Amino acid sequence: MGAVKNKRMPRAVREQQMLDAAVRTFGQRGYRAASMDEIADLAGVSKPLVYLYLNSKEDLFTACIRREAAALTAAVRAGVHPGLPADRQLWEGLRAFFTHTAQNPDGWAVLHLQARTHGEPFAAEVTAMREELVAFVTQLIAVAAREAHRDPPPAERAEHEVAGLAEALVGAAESLAAWANTTPGVSARQAAATLMNFAWAGLGNLMDGRAWAPPKS
Repeated sequence: MGAVKNKRMPRAVREQQMLDAAVRTFGQRGYRAASMDEIADLAGVSKPLVYLYLNSKEDLFTACIRREAAALTAAVRAGVHPGLPADRQLWEGLRAFFTHTAQNPDGWAVLHLQARTHGEPFAAEVTAMREELVAFVTQLIAVAAREAHRDPPPAERAEHEVAGLAEALVGAAESLAAWANTTPGVSARQAAATLMNFAWAGLGNLMDGRAWAPPKS
């Protein structure tokens, strides 16, 4: 009966099963070490069927990257509620990010480790996801800065500062997620709180007009 049920499974469901198996295999074994035979066995389908649905190992890996990237960005966006104060918005966004990466360690390994180390076009897919996250964080910081400053700095300087802060925050979150996922006893909430304490102290001072300035010499 199981075989009959599998044959009648909708294509979209079967394809997701293949992607689930591929993400697990790529995330745990790496892109080069992963085999299509292993992925097919884990998905409970034949290797020719994997090729029929997803064409090649490269196309399968790209599909995994796109799915995991979309899921991560959706999770972060869903975690942030615009009506909250600026610090709460940032906190909820960070918590959503670390919760998702902790709950999907293989997917995060695909995005953060595998896709970036095997060149184009895989790296470009991750770059697109990162740019979306940076743009989202930039909006959060920009709104907070506008609320904090009655006498804002010149637009060009403010834009550069906000963009730089967003880049730094996303980069720190990526590194911290990789560390948290390989360090026993570190929860998603703890990782989010660590980065929040690190980031908000600086952001709060900057928004209050207490920016640190480098020495002149």
